[in-house]
Amino acid sequence: MKTPDVMALIETTSDADLVAACLAGNRSAFEQIVERYQRLLCSLAYSGTGNIAESEDVAQETFLTAWMKLGELREPEKLRPWLCGILRFKISHARRRGGLEPVSGAAELDEAHDISSGDEPVGDAAIAAEEQAILWHALEQLPENYREPLVLYYREHRSVEHVAVELDLTEDTVKQRLSRGRKMLKEQALAFVEGALSRSTPGKVFTAAVIAALPAMAPTTAKAAGTGGVAWAAAKGAGGVAKTTLLAAILASVSGVVSTVMTLRMNLDQARTKRERRAVVRMTVSLFGSFFVFIAGLVAWVFWMGPRPEHHGWAVPLHHVMIVGFAIGWSVLIVRSMREIAELRTAERAREPAAFKDPRDRIGAKAAEYKSERTFLGVPLVHIRFAAAESGQPPVFGWIAGGDRAIGILFAWGGWAVGLFSGGAVSFGLVSFGAVSVGAIGLGAIAFGGLALGSVTMGYHAIASVSASAWSTAQSAMVAISHWVAGGKFAIGPHANDELVGQVLANPDAQRDGLIFCVVMILLTLVPTAVYARAVRRRMKLN
Repeated sequence: MKTPDVMALIETTSDADLVAACLAGNRSAFEQIVERYQRLLCSLAYSGTGNIAESEDVAQETFLTAWMKLGELREPEKLRPWLCGILRFKISHARRRGGLEPVSGAAELDEAHDISSGDEPVGDAAIAAEEQAILWHALEQLPENYREPLVLYYREHRSVEHVAVELDLTEDTVKQRLSRGRKMLKEQALAFVEGALSRSTPGKVFTAAVIAALPAMAPTTAKAAGTGGVAWAAAKGAGGVAKTTLLAAILASVSGVVSTVMTLRMNLDQARTKRERRAVVRMTVSLFGSFFVFIAGLVAWVFWMGPRPEHHGWAVPLHHVMIVGFAIGWSVLIVRSMREIAELRTAERAREPAAFKDPRDRIGAKAAEYKSERTFLGVPLVHIRFAAAESGQPPVFGWIAGGDRAIGILFAWGGWAVGLFSGGAVSFGLVSFGAVSVGAIGLGAIAFGGLALGSVTMGYHAIASVSASAWSTAQSAMVAISHWVAGGKFAIGPHANDELVGQVLANPDAQRDGLIFCVVMILLTLVPTAVYARAVRRRMKLN
């Protein structure tokens, strides 16, 4: 243990004097260099690697390389930037090589056993693997020029002055970068990062390990051994989702298909000629046929892709392109089919006028369309079209709207629908429901949203029976892909079917509440659609 006088001497002795002493073979002088700069190098190494153990390995290798090459340092007073340059080279080289090589030529660590200090044992001070993963998940979102000052700040006991000196920045610049870095971190993550970084600060044991590992020879200009890096690997596992969550996903997807069936059935009730009925059947076959072929193909693709992590680098992006591409293509197909049927209706009215002799089939008939006289802000409270659309007719529009194409400020349903709450073959809204749905909450066969539930889903949180892709959490009976937590038969992400997945996703209350919410949303959408379908049949179906 060093006395206060010796510690004061360490702080006042210049780098140039320490380097000169090292070149004369004084190992104690190099011990002072390690104690002076270990915190800086370990912090910069951690900012570059994201792993506490690897950062200390790289920092130790940097000091060993510095010991061997001190004779090459032409300007000893620039020791600190010289050490940082060696460290940054090793981090860059490690990333290219894909792994860190063990230190060679090191002396035995027996000397470390004789050193007593106030530091905790290495095992007690180490951060748990799960804690490290969460810590780095928060920090890696920051650009490096914000991450380095933040990491060093908490390892320098919150000293802006020290950070400014170590990074050759002004104090104002450090303060600005710290402020910006904190804003980028969530409040919960910030508190955790501060404590975790503080606990990970290297101390006497680190210093002893470096000094004990120095080769017996004095510094020379010999080349240091190369280092490797860390290779990326996609996690996978055999975990699954909770039964209640899976039931919610299946219910959402099946109900989406039911909604589409009702919409198409209404078209048959509205048809008046054989050509119209054949067109409706042809549209039904093409839409549902392509949809089920896609789902079957996607399932086959999932079972091929899931157990082959070596192909995930290109297979996962292609998987996402397939889903988005089909959703867009299928939506375009249904809109085009609806327009063709509307054009056919207009042509058939001119070709077979006898088929449209019933008063309810006249353009503008009361039975064919309902628009409430009451309005709010100039918009009808209710606007519903029961008859098939004619060519050139605009979508129905109201606070509550229903028809082949519907825009409802509060609620809309139809072939395609847009509204705060919407349901149909293709739907857009805050809460949307259908074969293809897009919304803050999306439910259906293919769903996109902040929260997406269905057969195939993409969003911030995604739950699916076939494929779930999410930025935060993904749950699926088959494939789950996420930037954070993924749980499924084939799970791909930083945390895939591990303990953190269980902690994040295994919440019985959330599953119960989520299932209740899903059922309520589905009923609120399906019931009005079923009532509308019945009204169409009662008004427009000919006996």
